[in-house]
Amino acid sequence: MQYPEPIAKLIDSYMKLPGIGQKTATRLAFYTLGMEDDDVKGFADSLLAVKKDLHYCHICGNITEDEPCEICRDQSRDQSQIIVVEHSRDIMAMENMNSYHGLYHVLHGTISPAKGTGPMDINIPALLKRLKSNNKQVKEVIVATNASVDGETTAQYLAKLIKPAGIKVTRLAHGLSAGADIDYTDAMTLTKAVQGRTEL
Repeated sequence: MQYPEPIAKLIDSYMKLPGIGQKTATRLAFYTLGMEDDDVKGFADSLLAVKKDLHYCHICGNITEDEPCEICRDQSRDQSQIIVVEHSRDIMAMENMNSYHGLYHVLHGTISPAKGTGPMDINIPALLKRLKSNNKQVKEVIVATNASVDGETTAQYLAKLIKPAGIKVTRLAHGLSAGADIDYTDAMTLTKAVQGRTEL
């Protein structure tokens, strides 16, 4: 027996989300079916708003409603440091530390030969342009890519590109275990990682 087309399509839609298999997608679809109409409409409106109202900041690549983003507009932040992260969600994890007050740059991924992702496929050219046009204001780039093979590859590549310009390049250290994702790391561990960063 097959599900009616509307529920089958909803199951397929939920399965497009990461980590959602057939069983979970089916459970979510039937849960949605039992929700109040206003809640379903609010859920649908939120999905549309994320796609319609958000874009990437032209300076740092973070998600934002305004241009440039709130962090890039904040002149009270330390303009001499930039933390480079893989994804926008990593910025929120860093901000929750309440101990870093510099700038950010979002790569939107990592260099991954296995996946066919090269330096030009992520937000590296924008970072290099940003460093070049900042009149030597940036003194340190802190590479906060995840502790994975691709994260390490990206960190080493960035160090080779940036260090010849006389900018210090450091890497998050103590407290981050191999394979750990930034956005799943607690604030205390991240604070220690930033304080104990090592030069690349």
